[in-house]
Order: sequence, then structure tokens, then C-alpha cells
Amino acid sequence: MDKPFQPPQATKLSIVIPARNEKEGIEGTIRAIPRDKLEKMGYEVEVLVVDNGSDDGTGELARRAGAEVVFEPKPGYGSAYKAGFACATGDIIATADADLTYPVEDIPRLVKILEEEKLDFLTTNRFALMDKDAMSFRNKVGNTILNLSMRLLFGLDIKDSQSGMWVFRRSILGKLKLTSNTPLSQELKIEACHFAKCHWKEILIRYQPRTGKAKLGGWKVGITNLLHLFKKRLIR
Repeated sequence: MDKPFQPPQATKLSIVIPARNEKEGIEGTIRAIPRDKLEKMGYEVEVLVVDNGSDDGTGELARRAGAEVVFEPKPGYGSAYKAGFACATGDIIATADADLTYPVEDIPRLVKILEEEKLDFLTTNRFALMDKDAMSFRNKVGNTILNLSMRLLFGLDIKDSQSGMWVFRRSILGKLKLTSNTPLSQELKIEACHFAKCHWKEILIRYQPRTGKAKLGGWKVGITNLLHLFKKRLIR
């Protein structure tokens, strides 16, 4: 019989979810979080939704579904996440999008891996288990270029440089220089895995079609992220 899971030190988990006009998916995302399972594992659970300038009632829907809401008026993926990280009080931080693409029901499994393998940072790979309609061909090509560029420039064997689902110890944030906005996902991985030399791992997850209208994507974002990789290699 397997021994019951015992969190070694961490006692509180913060789940940070950025959201801008995500009224279609925000309540379902929050309600899919397995709070009971996490609490049975020994964690106090804090769900923080960062309302990044929504005008469709996303913040109120998130509060109604049981989340705490942080308002960050400065637009952008990175701005939202940095505001959420600053407000998070958990020993461990987990992240997900507000559109039902990432499997928040897997958070207990990912936290368990982080704890049992004594990791500092865990990132996820969407591609092997991705629903066939979850990402356009154009975005798959763009992601492939970015993945290869990160490996060449930083020597990191990360298969999904743009995944937005991570689990990490809040204590590492003080070691990271997070200065970007749109490219924050790749910058966080580079900072944690390359510069801070964290003990890290990449885990396969399911990835499903989004609920609601996409906010990021296109060649403009891809080029911005590609240029950021080269800049980051030259100037930290």
C-alpha cells in the first residue's frame, strides 16, 4: 500500500490565474480546481484571479466562484502574472489560464511531483497530449521555432517553451529577473532553469480548446517572443 502523501514543508498553495475578459471560462476554471483533494493533502488553498482590465464582469464572476480578485490595470500577460505573484502568500504557486485549456484538476498531481522529487520549478508540456483542435497549425509552427531557439540559445531541453502552467516554490522568485510582458512564460523558464539553476522538470499535461475568444497569438507575438530570446541571451 502506498504511503499517504506528506507535504514536507509547504503548507499553503496559491493558484494564480490571469484573466482579461474571460467571462465564458473563468467560473468553470475556478470550480474545476480540486480544493478538497488539495486540502486533504495538507494544503491551505488560495485562488487568486488577476483581473487585467476586464470590462465583461470577469472579476465579479471570479469572486462569485470563490476566488480572491487582484486588479491589475496595466495590460499584458506579464503584468498580470507579476501582480499575482506579488499578492500570492502560498509556499507553492501554481498557475493556469482562465479559459479551460489547462487541466487544473491535475494540480494535486503536479504539486505531489514537485514535493516528492524536491523540485524548485515544474513546467508543463502541452504537445504530446494536446487535443487536435486546441492549437492552430500556425501557432504550432511558431511554438516549434521558439522551442528550438530556446534550446540553442540556453541549452535547455524544454519541449514547450510557451506553456503557461507551472508549479514552483515562491521562494525562488527573489532569484529571478522578470522584466518582460508578453514573453513572460519563456522568461520565467529561462530565469528559473538557466540563470537560477533551479532543480526543475517538465511534465506532460492535456491541453484542450479554449473557451471564449483568444487574446494572444499571431505572428506579431511570435516575433516579439523570438526577439526577446536573443535579447535575453545577450542582456539578462
